[in-house]
Amino acid sequence: MPTATVEGPPIKDLDKKRMLTREITDAMEKAYGIPRDAYVVVIRENEPENVCVGGKLLCDHISGSGKTPQV
Repeated sequence: MPTATVEGPPIKDLDKKRMLTREITDAMEKAYGIPRDAYVVVIRENEPENVCVGGKLLCDHISGSGKTPQV
């Protein structure tokens, strides 16, 4: 059972999550060529205070610049 895990900031909009998981499933189905019911997609949402980039928590980057840095 092929599994894709996506880690990133929380996605509040449920329709966007549906779109993300559908498109990932579409890509996996195209690559593997087995029925789409075989794929698992897991979204792990990480709050900015729980992620560090370059020695700084993302929440510190956000408060300093008003946006999330590109990782």
